[in-house]
Amino acid sequence: MIRKLSRIFILQLVWVLSLVLPVPAEAGEAILFEGNAPTLKEQISEDPPIFADEKVLEFKLTLDYEALLKDRGEERGYHQALLTYKDSTGAPVDVNLKVMVRGKRRRDPSVCGFPPLLLNISRKTSQHTIFRKVNKIKLVTHCLNEDYVVREYLVYKLYNVLTDRSFRVRLCRIDYVDINGKKKPEQKYAFMIEDDDEMARRHKGKVLPEKLIITMDKTEERSMALMAFFQYLIGNTDWSVPYRHNIDLVSTDSLAAPFPVPFDFDYSGIVGTPYAVPPPELGISSVRQRLFRGYAYSENTYRETVNTFNARRTAIYAVYRQCDLLDRGYLKRTLKYLDGFYKTINDPKDFQNRIVKVAQRNQRNYVVVRGLE
Repeated sequence: MIRKLSRIFILQLVWVLSLVLPVPAEAGEAILFEGNAPTLKEQISEDPPIFADEKVLEFKLTLDYEALLKDRGEERGYHQALLTYKDSTGAPVDVNLKVMVRGKRRRDPSVCGFPPLLLNISRKTSQHTIFRKVNKIKLVTHCLNEDYVVREYLVYKLYNVLTDRSFRVRLCRIDYVDINGKKKPEQKYAFMIEDDDEMARRHKGKVLPEKLIITMDKTEERSMALMAFFQYLIGNTDWSVPYRHNIDLVSTDSLAAPFPVPFDFDYSGIVGTPYAVPPPELGISSVRQRLFRGYAYSENTYRETVNTFNARRTAIYAVYRQCDLLDRGYLKRTLKYLDGFYKTINDPKDFQNRIVKVAQRNQRNYVVVRGLE
C-alpha cells in the first residue's frame, strides 16, 4: 500500500512539474526554416481536396440534434447525419456520415452550449466528393460565440506560416438543421481540422501512442524550440509533451527523435475565451500574460528560431490583417500583442530575461522521474 501511494504521489508530482518546468533537449533533425520552407502551393498539393482550398466551405448538416447534444458522456456514440454542399456547378452534393461529440473541456455543457464534433466519412461513398482522401475530421464549433472560432482558426493558420509540420484547417459556414424540426435552424462558423493520422501520413510518419511516455529531451530540439516559441507568441501554456496534452508527437524514423505538433488553442491569450484561466502552479494571473515554457537551447537553435519568426513576421501579421471577419478592436489588440512578442525576441536584454534565464531556470529545476513501476 505504501509503495502504491508513493507511486501515485510521484505521478502527481511529475504532472504538476510538467505543467511548469520543461526539460533539456537533445539536438534533433532540422525543421524547415527560412530558405527551404515549402511554398503554400507545394503544401496544398499534398492535402486532400477539403484542405486544398482557402475559401470558406458552406454546407448544411442535418441530424437529430437533441440526441447528439445529450450524448456528451465518457461513453459516447456516433449519430447518423447528412452533409450537403454545392459543387462548382451549384448542384447539391449529399454525403452520408456519422457524427460524434468530441473534446474534453469543451464537451462540458457548462462550458460550451454547442460542443465540438467528430465527422466520420466513409471513403467508399466519398470518392467523388471534396471529402475524398479523408475519413475522420475534427470540427471546432461555435461553442459560446463564433468570434472565438475564427480566432482559434487563425492560430492554426499562424503555425502553418511557420512550418508544414502542422495541422491543416478549413473555415466553414454551416447551416445546422434538426431532422425532427425541434431545433430552429441556425447558421454558424466552424472549422475543420485534419485528422491526426492523416497529418502524420502526410509527413510519412506515425503519431506515437499516448501510453508511450516521451519527455521533451527526446524530441527534435529545433522542432521543439519552434513550437515553444510559437506557444509563447500566442500566450499559451496549456500544453505538455510527456502527458501529450494538446500535443501530438510524430515519428518518421524509429531511430530519429519525434517532432511535436500542437493543437487546441482555446486557452491561449491571443484567442481569449472567457473560460480560459491559467493553472495556479504557473504563477501568472491571466492567459494574456506570456510565460516561456521552453528549456535552454543551443545558441544556434535560438538564433535560427528567432530568424524564422523574423523572416515570417509580415506573413504572421497578414494572417490577421487579411481576415475581414475580425472586429477592429480585436484586430488592434492582437497586432499590439504580436508587437510585444517581437519586442522580446529582438531586444537582447528582454530576450535574456524573459526567454534565456527562464529557460535556464526551468532546466535547473526540472525533476525527471524514471523507471516507475
